[in-house]
Amino acid sequence: MTAIIIPRHYGYVIATTASTLFLSLWHSLRIGSFRKAAGIRYPQIYAESGDLANATGDKKQAMYLFNCAQRAHGNFLENHGSVAIAILVAGLQYPIASSVMGVGWALSRVAYAVGYTRKDKEGGKGRLVGSPFWLFQLGLYSLTAWSGVRLLL
Repeated sequence: MTAIIIPRHYGYVIATTASTLFLSLWHSLRIGSFRKAAGIRYPQIYAESGDLANATGDKKQAMYLFNCAQRAHGNFLENHGSVAIAILVAGLQYPIASSVMGVGWALSRVAYAVGYTRKDKEGGKGRLVGSPFWLFQLGLYSLTAWSGVRLLL
């Protein structure tokens, strides 16, 4: 039986990918507090337009922020799978670069989620502080594609 030898630097890649799993858990836990403050019962996913129309003051804002937290989590989930794969695949040839971009992506996603739920930013514009995640994501996709090209050449 032959042992598979994994380079030591790949530990960074695995740790970075694992951190994104905990980031997903963080999103889920965070939404729970927004759900409670908004009084939105399970299985309702969002505060619906009728709920918002009938709410006033702090309750209305709590419902709005719950929707923002849900949307930030939804956006995270829409991107997480492909990013996790990109970190792992690009990390085969570029472990340090992949890990650095993965950490940058994760930190940007935290800034995105926290910014999205800022009370002082209307229209969810606080999320823009985390928009560099797109650059890290594009970098990871590019490294993944380049890894494939290098293997073919």
